[in-house]
Amino acid sequence: MKTYTFTEKIDTRSGFGDGLTELGQSNENVVALCADLTGSLKMNAFQNNHPERFFQIGIAEANMVGIAAGLTIGGKIPFTGTFANFSTGRVYDQIRQSIAYSHKNVKICASHAGVTLGEDGATHQILEDIGLMKMLPGMTVINTCDYNQTKAATIAIADYKGPVYLRFGRPKVPNFTDENQTFTVGEGLVLSPGKDVSIIATGHLVWEALEAAKALHEQGISTEIIDIHTIKPLDEKLVIESAKKTGAVVSCEEHNFLGGLGESISRTLAMHHPTPQEFVATQDTFGESGTPVQLMDKYGLNANAIVSAANRVLARKK
Repeated sequence: MKTYTFTEKIDTRSGFGDGLTELGQSNENVVALCADLTGSLKMNAFQNNHPERFFQIGIAEANMVGIAAGLTIGGKIPFTGTFANFSTGRVYDQIRQSIAYSHKNVKICASHAGVTLGEDGATHQILEDIGLMKMLPGMTVINTCDYNQTKAATIAIADYKGPVYLRFGRPKVPNFTDENQTFTVGEGLVLSPGKDVSIIATGHLVWEALEAAKALHEQGISTEIIDIHTIKPLDEKLVIESAKKTGAVVSCEEHNFLGGLGESISRTLAMHHPTPQEFVATQDTFGESGTPVQLMDKYGLNANAIVSAANRVLARKK
């Protein structure tokens, strides 16, 4: 079993901010728009370095989406920034009509996703955004797991043609992936090979999956850990190959089990290789106010929940 360590905990939104800062220096076509949350999205450095390419729209998210769509016509590459709830649910009509329908090259960058937003509570803790965005034709959906991966993804999507939804978070989490990684849209990563059960995770649940693998190893269970940072297009080939090898799958995400990564995996398996699957996700519910750790525990989004799900699916496999 391959193990991972980390030297620091840092929020993934800082990875976005630092990636955007580098893009500002290397690509003059990159522009940034924010809906009154510059500090929260870590967009300050871009704003300070390139004030002529930064647009503070204020609390007018629908307007921000429309402006971003228009900027693409002149060859600009707009990165919009606000909380995930405001990036998707509040402006879904504008995204559908102005960006997705006409396949505009806008990068919709969303922080404070899921219950790990914490104390701000259910109104801000969107758990439906992946489903909303992946159902839009032509929309690419990315959900990164740590600072390094978020920074690499931010830089990579500037060269990726078409609309992208990039989802990241607020809390400080282990930073464990390669600092010099190459981010390839649509390509899942096998973090640790195994033969008994496939644990396929995205976002903040990737580290929890790695922690679960240690506990399962102590039970004599060999786990294959896969990081799916791109939910759409899904790396179906990797999912199918892993399911064929292990015969049991656990999907893990900080999102509703309806419409998220787990459903994309189950659709793929149903079409190509039916396999027992358990879902680690929220169960068709809203969140509530609390610390990220408290909420991840209450809603079953941690290593202990993944271990339990792995044991359940192994029992079904037998």
